[in-house]
Amino acid sequence: MQVITEKLRGFLQYVAVQFIEHPAQAQLKVTELAPKKLRFKLVLTQTDVALLIGRNGFTASAIRSVMKAAADREGVHASLQIHSHEEEAEMMARGDGH
Repeated sequence: MQVITEKLRGFLQYVAVQFIEHPAQAQLKVTELAPKKLRFKLVLTQTDVALLIGRNGFTASAIRSVMKAAADREGVHASLQIHSHEEEAEMMARGDGH
């Protein structure tokens, strides 16, 4: 599981840097929700969230599709959430930001 986790992490880091303006402020969090089930969470500046999601969500959708295809090949379910630092702080304050 660690090998596919690191491959997906590397893919997301590489792709995200291509779209965002503030990579030093980006955080990538990975949570293993269950065996063979991963959640990746990119926490970015508000402007970078808009850049990564793209027009009508097409960029984020494409990134998710490639990530899911790579995970599926290994029998792993993977999801990607994209949040701003402000949204992440609000979720943590409510207690639902795991």
